[in-house]
Amino acid sequence: MELNELLPYLPVALGVIVGLVAIALLAVGISNSNQADPLADRLADYAGQAEAVANLEDIEMSVPFTQRVVLPIMQAIAAFTTQFTPQKTLEQTQQLLNLAGNPSGLTPGVFWAMRFGALVGMGILFLVIMLSRGPLYTIGGGLFGAVFGYMMPQMWLQSKVTRRQQAIIKALPDALDLMSICVEAGLGFDQAMGKVHEKWDNELALSFGLVLREIQLGKTRREALKSMDESMGISDVTTFTSAIIQADQLGVSISKVLKIQSEQMRVKRRQRAQEKAQQAPIKMMIPMVLLIFPSIWLVLLGPAAVQVYKTFTGSGG
Repeated sequence: MELNELLPYLPVALGVIVGLVAIALLAVGISNSNQADPLADRLADYAGQAEAVANLEDIEMSVPFTQRVVLPIMQAIAAFTTQFTPQKTLEQTQQLLNLAGNPSGLTPGVFWAMRFGALVGMGILFLVIMLSRGPLYTIGGGLFGAVFGYMMPQMWLQSKVTRRQQAIIKALPDALDLMSICVEAGLGFDQAMGKVHEKWDNELALSFGLVLREIQLGKTRREALKSMDESMGISDVTTFTSAIIQADQLGVSISKVLKIQSEQMRVKRRQRAQEKAQQAPIKMMIPMVLLIFPSIWLVLLGPAAVQVYKTFTGSGG
């Protein structure tokens, strides 16, 4: 293939490359933002070793490329976009990040930098791909890519919130059972939460560990539980924390409260399972109507339609 024949495909190739680079930057920003600085960790390790002779340049070059180059770019973009983002929007984004469990230590500024980066990258990608289709398709493709790129990080974050909340709702009854057994065995409420944090490795156990850490740092139990409730946004957790706070204020037995809460949570979980089971036939109707029924009609009525066509057109042998 000659060079002249390859030239029409050059804009498409460049657009694909730009889009892939934008998506790679977003992925790195999601996975590496606001994590512990590996350079500082390595410096601390080397400072504690009397036999270490490596210089600062060697230590710096041992840091991954994403930490040395890509992450500072994302942080610079975040600092720029934060200047033009309303404070209320940043607060709402922070609340959504809290509900998602602060994935990879994201901050509102970095998240909005990801959204604007995806907007520009996907917009350019679709614009270049549609460049050979005419001006109308080019403009439409660019707008579609920009809107899709802008909404993509939001959809990802919302899916993280949904999955986290579902995992907490599923684990809450079993956690309350374990806490009830621990309290009846003589442990305090904080020690019972510590047992859940020690034995399990899920979102609820991590939240319990955060509550205990905040209590150790000086927060009251009431404030720590309210903070945990706000970071989850789940009605079951709100009911549980309210019951514990009231029991603590009124002097009610924590063991009885935990047992009652556990039974209620199990009833709610059973009701949710029954609700999903009742929704299953309705959800199955969509693929059946769109995919299965047309295939059946084609198999059953196809030969008959061919015979009818031949009869009326007189083309039968």
